[in-house]
Amino acid sequence: MKHSELLKIANDFGSPLYIYDAHKIESQFNRLKNAFKNVKNVKINYAAKALSNISVLKFLNTLGSGLDTVSIQEVKLGLLAGFKPEHIIYTPNGVSLEEIEEVAKLGVQINIDNLSILEQFGNKHPDIPVCIRINPHVMAGGNTNISVGHIDSKFGISIHQIPHILRIVENTKMRINGIHMHTGSDILDIDVFIYASEILFETAKNFTDLEFIDFGSGFKVPYKEGDIETNIEEFGKKLTSRFQEFCKNYGRELTLAFEPGKFLVSEAGFFLAKVNVVKQTTSTVFAQIDSGFNHLIRPMLYGSQHEILNISNPNGRERFYSVVGYICETDTFANNRRINEINEGDILAFKNAGAYCFTMSSNYNSRYRPAEVLWYNNKAHLIRKRETFDDLLNNQIAVDIEKKKTVVKK
Repeated sequence: MKHSELLKIANDFGSPLYIYDAHKIESQFNRLKNAFKNVKNVKINYAAKALSNISVLKFLNTLGSGLDTVSIQEVKLGLLAGFKPEHIIYTPNGVSLEEIEEVAKLGVQINIDNLSILEQFGNKHPDIPVCIRINPHVMAGGNTNISVGHIDSKFGISIHQIPHILRIVENTKMRINGIHMHTGSDILDIDVFIYASEILFETAKNFTDLEFIDFGSGFKVPYKEGDIETNIEEFGKKLTSRFQEFCKNYGRELTLAFEPGKFLVSEAGFFLAKVNVVKQTTSTVFAQIDSGFNHLIRPMLYGSQHEILNISNPNGRERFYSVVGYICETDTFANNRRINEINEGDILAFKNAGAYCFTMSSNYNSRYRPAEVLWYNNKAHLIRKRETFDDLLNNQIAVDIEKKKTVVKK
């Protein structure tokens, strides 16, 4: 999107504000789809946790996407957005058997990642097909918090526990119709992904009734000019060849599934915030904005670097700024970053704000969460209202508290 378009949207809807470019989401979806055009059956399940606004989900549904969910609430959002139950996969972690059973009643694909629940579910519901999430014991991802396939991860069933899985399947007579893995996010080296895929193929050989193999996601997107990103096209060629070979040996065509989140929506998102104060100290110039880690926590939580543009003064001379927020804790978005000269009242745009940004926002410091806008057909559509004070009080119950009387001792 152009700076002028972003600035106009900020003027129309105020700040802070999230904006999502539907056209970029569509191009990313088609790019991934085209990378695997030679696979007969491909299913792209968008990871709802990345950005779960109902309008974004509806848009992805029109593109032909499926949906990857991790909670019953995301499943219900998907159904409300128009996804058919059979196009939704549910991959929770550490939830109760009762929640899994409730989701199963909705008709979506169940994906189980621990032996205890697998056995309990199999004993009670042997006729409901289940996918199994495998932990391939591969360390991959850009940060330890988002690397989920290593040996100490809480996610998935260890590949060393395959005999236990087979014993449960034999004893319960349950049907395993899918095998799944997810190694982590921000994977740079596609050979690491291919290596993990080989482990998944070996695991899949143990099951005779598979319908699909789900390779997760974790594709790296660029966060700044010249940044490294996953070569989706090369990855598509390598995995397509290997997948076709596996299907031939397996004896039938399976569906190749992915669950991208960040890859589809990260670059489509912009976060706009207004500069409240420019503060000069002895060594640093701070640009303090009308936001904080209550709205965008990724730089503080993951150390992620979001490119920051001054869209109010795009041609100004560059200076070094530390961009910080208004939360009463250290909430630094950027340290000594080179940005076009900033004045109070300017609007700053944070790039790559589509994935895991609004969905991780909060009301910390009793601040309102921002509004959201979808840029669709070259028009700005408000898809979430800005919160108000009444929203902070919603669901709170004020208890009548009697004022204590002060007792004066004589």
